[in-house]
Amino acid sequence: MSTTCSAASRAAAEPLAATATEAVRWLLLEVRGPWGRDAIADTPLPADVRTALAAFDGRVVLVRRPDRRGGVTLIGATVAEQGGKATVLELESVDELPEADLEHGVPLAEPVFLVCTHGRRDACCARLGRPLYDALAPQLSQRQLWQSSHLGGHRFAPNVLVLPAGVLLGRVPPERAAEVVELLAGGRIPLDLYRGRTVHAPSAQAAEILVRTVTGCDAVAGLQLLAHEGDRVTFSTPAGELTARVERRPGPSLPASCGGDPEPTVRWVASLESSA
Repeated sequence: MSTTCSAASRAAAEPLAATATEAVRWLLLEVRGPWGRDAIADTPLPADVRTALAAFDGRVVLVRRPDRRGGVTLIGATVAEQGGKATVLELESVDELPEADLEHGVPLAEPVFLVCTHGRRDACCARLGRPLYDALAPQLSQRQLWQSSHLGGHRFAPNVLVLPAGVLLGRVPPERAAEVVELLAGGRIPLDLYRGRTVHAPSAQAAEILVRTVTGCDAVAGLQLLAHEGDRVTFSTPAGELTARVERRPGPSLPASCGGDPEPTVRWVASLESSA
């Protein structure tokens, strides 16, 4: 059997840092049953639903739960550095989506956890994501936890996205499920599993993760982006302002997905700028 994309990434010691998908707005649509390789294009959906999803200004993700029967949940989330918001609507069927208005949805008081289990997109997501979903299930309410379609970065599976914070984690071991939930429910980030926040571009993600590592600040809202000019990124922190310089470098050649040929990857390397 050939090496999986996640195993190849681990073997190459590919960093998790600065690999988070960039998106401020997220739309989660419950679609039970199998998803195609491309969750939207290859999954049977009514034409007007496809049109509505294509018009969404952000990232669309299909979600499901094995225990769910009847009805369709629709969740909209907007990520903000110091907070964000998420609302939910319960629809009778997916046909109601084109007329749905999430501005009239019920605000969600608890974070939503998405675990990528999209096996038709990549085998690692199903093989590694489903055991993690099962491990997280006893820690979270039913409305909080969903299996999701592609979140970006198969080779970092199992991946977990937490909304509306926009915190993306990778290589999350099932045995750490309780710890991960406890930290994130308390507004903190498990930094060794942290890929970045979806509200930031990759270069800002790299700087943010370096600043968090240096200061030990794991609070989701503990940093604020003050400036991003060229290769210089400045954050405010509990210890004061810190600036990092970020350089784009070539990474190892790795398959983007299981069965694919190795492709060039990118590493974002951040270094703290001297205050002297």
